[in-house]
Amino acid sequence: MTTVFIAGSINIKHLHAKAQTRMMNIVVGDYAVLVGDADGVDTAIQKFLHENGARNTTVYCAGGKPRNNIGGWPVHGVTSYHPKGSRAYFTAKDIEMAEAADVGLMIWDAKSTGTLSNVIELLSRKKNSLVFLDKEKQFHKVSNIDELEALVGRMADADRMKADSKIGLLDRIAALRSRALQMDILQRTAEALSLDD
Repeated sequence: MTTVFIAGSINIKHLHAKAQTRMMNIVVGDYAVLVGDADGVDTAIQKFLHENGARNTTVYCAGGKPRNNIGGWPVHGVTSYHPKGSRAYFTAKDIEMAEAADVGLMIWDAKSTGTLSNVIELLSRKKNSLVFLDKEKQFHKVSNIDELEALVGRMADADRMKADSKIGLLDRIAALRSRALQMDILQRTAEALSLDD
């Protein structure tokens, strides 16, 4: 069964109809859903899932008690050793969600570093994301480093600089690019060696 990590920017309070349609497909397909417990879009996602009868949903939270669990779903508490309330404290649950999911559906304001970090966490695990850019009302697939860079290119310069200072955006992209290049070299080498047989 496919497991979908659904998340988004905390300042998005309402889900656009296009995002709702995609989420309804997930509900109808009875996919497993992982969702966070934050205010904003996490709560809007939970509300939508609950109202549409999503059963196979797990709420992830840092610590043991979620801030929001509208559907009364099972809770997966994540131990975080960072100061309570800090970015790193909540990032621990996002990393576990990226690890447990097969794919991501992100609803992004083209600013939120947390949502962007989720896309990067998924991509670093060779998992795809479908990112709904709220201001453009369009979906963007992120399945490789080029698509990630195209997505980042949609950010305002000031937001990109802020993302670099908060989550080391440029270094993380460079690391992904380097790893992709190394994998490509290894694959070509393996192919070349197999031709010699």
